Amino acid sequence: MTASPRIPAMDVLRGCAVLGIVWMNITAFALPQSAYFNPAIAGSLSPGDIAFWAVSLILVDGKMRGLFALLFGASMLLLIDKEEMAGRDGRRTQMIRLAWLFVIGCAHVFLLWWGDILRIYAIVGLFALLFVGLEPLALVKRAFLCFLVQFLLMAAFIASLYLWGSAAAAPDASAATREGFQSFMRALSDPASPATLHEIATYRGGFTGILAMKAAAFPGEWLWGFLFNAFETLGFMLLGMAMLKGGFLTGGWDADQYRRTARHCFLIGLPPMAAMALWVVASGFAPLPAYGVALAWSLPFRIPLTVGWAALILWLLARHAPSPYVARFAAVGRMTLSNYLGTSLVMTALFYGWGLGLFAHVRPALLPLFVLGGWALMLLWSKPWADHFAFGPAEWLWRTLSSGKTQKIRRSS
Repeated sequence: MTASPRIPAMDVLRGCAVLGIVWMNITAFALPQSAYFNPAIAGSLSPGDIAFWAVSLILVDGKMRGLFALLFGASMLLLIDKEEMAGRDGRRTQMIRLAWLFVIGCAHVFLLWWGDILRIYAIVGLFALLFVGLEPLALVKRAFLCFLVQFLLMAAFIASLYLWGSAAAAPDASAATREGFQSFMRALSDPASPATLHEIATYRGGFTGILAMKAAAFPGEWLWGFLFNAFETLGFMLLGMAMLKGGFLTGGWDADQYRRTARHCFLIGLPPMAAMALWVVASGFAPLPAYGVALAWSLPFRIPLTVGWAALILWLLARHAPSPYVARFAAVGRMTLSNYLGTSLVMTALFYGWGLGLFAHVRPALLPLFVLGGWALMLLWSKPWADHFAFGPAEWLWRTLSSGKTQKIRRSS
């Protein structure tokens, strides 16, 4: 998740992205999986719980993940160029790195957390390699084609749930159809559903029980997780390549251009996102509206908001580049993989039964406290480490595995 030579603007963007991902992922660390899409699974909601969900949906969900993918795609180009300048096969090097990233992702999902994105990045990255030679406009066109395919897949999935509900409500519906639909809907929104109670009991239990549940669910969850993210991720990777070639991600634009881009993107994306949040609240957090907004209907607006966040961060960077705080964000970004995996280690130790066992004990409104704690840890440890070492611990491991030889981690004096 890092590239060399370093581009300060991209380091800052990576740092902001991994910090933002903590905000969205905290729900999936602390509560049953369905809470990521629908907070009703946590039980009766307070105004604070609803506010946390709304802010997450409108400003964070999918946007930081999209920013992460933008930067991943751009970093692929940088690595390929670096390797080819050294007379090596850049695509082959990238394929080896992606293979090891997949291995690291598998270890992540089984040993720590079910919500791993590294495996998806690794596989999607292989497809992204097919497009690295294209011009920016061609990359943008293919990116939006990927977004369209993802939207159509998700819209078809949500439509199938509505059709299933209609079939279950029909007078001549079989008992199996009715019970199947009701059971599925309860698993999405009912804190007392058997599936939810089983999940809570498992994650409050020991490591072996959690591992066994992950192993049993792995094939299906992996397939669905890939389908729910693959084309969107590829679209953002291709968009990131185009934005790198156009100078956007390197900080090469004028500060006022970034400001105008951010303003336009937020004006496009925020009003419809706010309207969808109000719709879900007005529905009483009914499963289908909540699920549909999270998976499908918000997707077209996640795209401009992701670009808007990138533009806003780069505008702030242009105005405050000498600030010592900028150096701390850049250090977080230089160790994105270490911070991403380290977050999983810390949060699962807090919430899972093999640690403090806080799973499903903390209300959504209180989860920002854990986010702030995670941010503080990243900002505090990353810069001192980066001052003395060339790579983060996970980056060192990834580079060592990919190159087949131990990398020198300490900086030369």
